Amino acid sequence: MPKLKTNRSAAKRFKLTASGRHKHRAAFRNHLLTKKSSKRKAGLSQMKMVNSSNEKAVKRMLKD
Repeated sequence: MPKLKTNRSAAKRFKLTASGRHKHRAAFRNHLLTKKSSKRKAGLSQMKMVNSSNEKAVKRMLKD
């Protein structure tokens, strides 16, 4: 059986933490920022952890 290729778009979006979880940049931070509150934008600027329900799919895309 051939080796599975890493999904390159996922590799650019997700990084592995020391504990083995995956982190990613929050969505909704690209445009239409004038209507969003400063508090909301500040929260979106932080890195987020991948939800446990999506962790298996992310690991499969990244092959790690």
